[in-house]
Amino acid sequence: MGYTFTRDDIAYLASPPGAAALAEVGDFALTPATLLKDLERIRRTHGDHAPALVETTRLRRRAAAKLDNADNWLLSDDALQQATPTPVARHRAQRLAGRTVHDVTCSVGAELAALARECPAVVGSDLDIVRLDMATHNLADTPNVLLAKADALTPCSTADVVIADPARRADGRRTHDPAKLQPPLPDLLTAYTGRDLAVKCAPGLDFDKLAWPGEVEVVSLDGGVREACLWSPGLAEPGVTRRATVLSSNAAPWTLTNADPDNIPEREPGEWIIDPDGAVVRAGLVRHYAAKHALWQLDPRIAYLTGNTVPTGVRGFRILTRMDLREKPLRTELRRRNCGPLEILTRGVDIDPDTLRTRLKPQGQIPHTLVITRIETTATVFVCTTPEIPRR
Repeated sequence: MGYTFTRDDIAYLASPPGAAALAEVGDFALTPATLLKDLERIRRTHGDHAPALVETTRLRRRAAAKLDNADNWLLSDDALQQATPTPVARHRAQRLAGRTVHDVTCSVGAELAALARECPAVVGSDLDIVRLDMATHNLADTPNVLLAKADALTPCSTADVVIADPARRADGRRTHDPAKLQPPLPDLLTAYTGRDLAVKCAPGLDFDKLAWPGEVEVVSLDGGVREACLWSPGLAEPGVTRRATVLSSNAAPWTLTNADPDNIPEREPGEWIIDPDGAVVRAGLVRHYAAKHALWQLDPRIAYLTGNTVPTGVRGFRILTRMDLREKPLRTELRRRNCGPLEILTRGVDIDPDTLRTRLKPQGQIPHTLVITRIETTATVFVCTTPEIPRR
């Protein structure tokens, strides 16, 4: 748990003296090794404001990897953890361009900042008055945003679209149960019946069990799955119920839906193994991705793909040999190949890569990758080269 901010803290931090103090504290290292000594020095100068100054400075440094222009923002630890990364928020805002939008769980305003660039009018509301004070500061230069204290389950605007980002913890633990989100997903649906609604949620939800009537979009950023967004039918593309969107800091975004073809052949493994982006896997679009790139599956129940070419910009593992998974022959094979650094990927088998790597004892110089999976009923290992550098 981070420092608990008060309204008085925010009023001070947002004031000219607070801004000057933050600029001064920004020169301190504030690393685990120096934190106690730094805090003592800051307290001598800034008294009881020291904890808020230190926490804000550390949060801004963390936020730089997640939020654009966060070097002047006010944040809390919980708010930063739940905040949508700017590229993901920008992608959603672009889908809503030209509409009026109400974010009913706006927190410190990360989503609102992206929406304000695309939408003529944006409303943000939250029950946490401290977070609303932070949002007021963070969006001070954004004229088309209105902020209000309101319960997410009590409609208070006529905006075209309602966005909600329920908290994903219940009783201190992360939950994948839609009914245990805060506010609960069933209650949100009831509160906004007949309204266009977009709900951000964890990508680990069981979407088939959820039976969402519109579109489920799973979004990844730079190789990591960040979230799922549930789009109500009025916001969904006709005929689309599943979408994978892949965002990158240094490449063009792309998307795949269940309306794309999914016919793929059944063949023996090709020259390469491809591990699709996590958004594709979580959205259940592995076959669609394979069809798009002339690939096929190693096994119909497993998400690893294979083929004789590697899609542009994707890591590919060139197959050197295929073996049943038995440690002694595998150890012998790796020694024969002078295996050194060893990456181990697993899917469909109950194996801990770190434990297996320790038992295999690779001591050579040449990097290799093991792809371990189940083909039909047999645990199988593919000894591969290290990944090719993605082509852009």
